[in-house]
Amino acid sequence: MIDLKDLHMSYPVEQSRVAVLQDVNLAIQAGESVAVVGPSGSGKTTLLLLLAGLDHPDSGTIEIQGVVLNERSADDLADLRRDRMGIVFQSFHLIPSLTALGNVTLPLEIAGDPEATAKAREILQRVGLAHRESHYPMQLSGGEQQRVAIARALVHAPPLILADEPTGNLDKATGSGVSDLLFDLHDNLGSTLVLVTHDSALAARCDRQLRLDGGCLVEA
Repeated sequence: MIDLKDLHMSYPVEQSRVAVLQDVNLAIQAGESVAVVGPSGSGKTTLLLLLAGLDHPDSGTIEIQGVVLNERSADDLADLRRDRMGIVFQSFHLIPSLTALGNVTLPLEIAGDPEATAKAREILQRVGLAHRESHYPMQLSGGEQQRVAIARALVHAPPLILADEPTGNLDKATGSGVSDLLFDLHDNLGSTLVLVTHDSALAARCDRQLRLDGGCLVEA
């Protein structure tokens, strides 16, 4: 599913560059769940952005389902995210002018899916929010907004799920429920799951834990 080879990434700081990832090599099999842990600033989110094709490495290759991201245009990468990935952000990124149903329906409508509304309603039911489909984000709790975000990310049954601190903005009880939901959907879809987290209990639920420290990726 995922193959990273000799990946290097740095960012400009004043007159120099600071290395964030160094010589990262990683293979993740289809259906695996993998947690990436490490201290703040260690490059966890950067790694996720690279996997999503939202950032580009200084050197090395990123291959997702046989597609080498480095060789693709911005439009190709957008299509790849739309068709093969579900991305769950820590900050939800819901569109405030759309209802819960509208937010979940949107990616399917963009893709021209004639069953967009039916599929969106089905996954809102699965995340326990069928009764909130007509509510706007500002009318939902943090946990409900995250569940809508997860529903939106997974409504098209993507083979790859990328989650950036999916419980980071939630209280313990709500975060636990969101974690259960994410892993239930991962199991039901048979998707590959890669998540970045500071939550040791969440990381422990994954098949593998990897640690980023000093730009290097190792088995935790």
